[in-house]
Amino acid sequence: MSVDELDQGDLMGLSEDRAAMRSRLGTWGAWVGALTAVPASIGRPTAAAVEAAGYTCLWYPEGMGVRESYSNGAVILGATKQIMVASGIANVWARDALASASASRTLNDSFDDRFLLGLGVSHPPQVDPRGTTYLKPVAKMREYLGQLNASEFNSPDIGQAAPPPVQTIIAALRPKMLEVARDLSLGAHPYLVPVEHTVRAREILGPDPLLIPEHKIIIEPDAEKARARARGAIGWYLGIENYKQNLLWLGYTEADIADGGSDRLIDALVAHGDVDTVVAKLREHLAAGADQVAVQALGDESDPTGITQLQEIAPLLT
Repeated sequence: MSVDELDQGDLMGLSEDRAAMRSRLGTWGAWVGALTAVPASIGRPTAAAVEAAGYTCLWYPEGMGVRESYSNGAVILGATKQIMVASGIANVWARDALASASASRTLNDSFDDRFLLGLGVSHPPQVDPRGTTYLKPVAKMREYLGQLNASEFNSPDIGQAAPPPVQTIIAALRPKMLEVARDLSLGAHPYLVPVEHTVRAREILGPDPLLIPEHKIIIEPDAEKARARARGAIGWYLGIENYKQNLLWLGYTEADIADGGSDRLIDALVAHGDVDTVVAKLREHLAAGADQVAVQALGDESDPTGITQLQEIAPLLT
């Protein structure tokens, strides 16, 4: 189904859902990559600290052979009281659409409608070892969303009424997947993107869908030290074809992407410097059309979850 096939009532309902979610999510989210790997004894206090710092949404990822997305979401939701919690993202190849729909509805029923289902097609190294072949990711996402939206959910609270809708946001980088996000979900959650991507994504999405880019930070005044840390953190991603093709689409070159990333590319993907410099860089996404920025602080041995940096910049994010 495309946006052309939606009737006026569907479009109005989707627009209303987007407006309501935009209000709930707020402007500043925290994206904590460590939550996919650390034990609950660390994850729970980290989530509580993110909420106490004033962030209005907590994003967490899913990898392969680490913490399962939806059960991990329950741990994070249980450790917090009011903050929205979003999967960023749950891998569509890891479970069928009915399982995702049921999990999302269960989490929202159990935790005051504080869960947002972020979905993505991931990447071949995270998919093929499962025994599934990574093929036609755009078609896969369209099919998955169709199945999800048609899913049933039996509950005494619902009776014969239609089950509550499953509200989703889609990991999207390039035009075709951004169009899927525009047509069939609340919006897009791009990962590892510079501000230039936010400009292009907003042009493709139009004004209504949500646009929530993730952006990495390192609070470190020494630029060379910061770039070295950044290269260590994002080197794996620069070897992934989806990210590479997205950066080429944005005008970066093969030379920019090689050898851990040029200074130009690193500076675009990872905000670094003092607190004021970092926050100013993050605000560029808002000026370019983002509804929220999901801030990922790249940790080190002294701050493995990045929470100290998230707390340090929080007072400036008003």
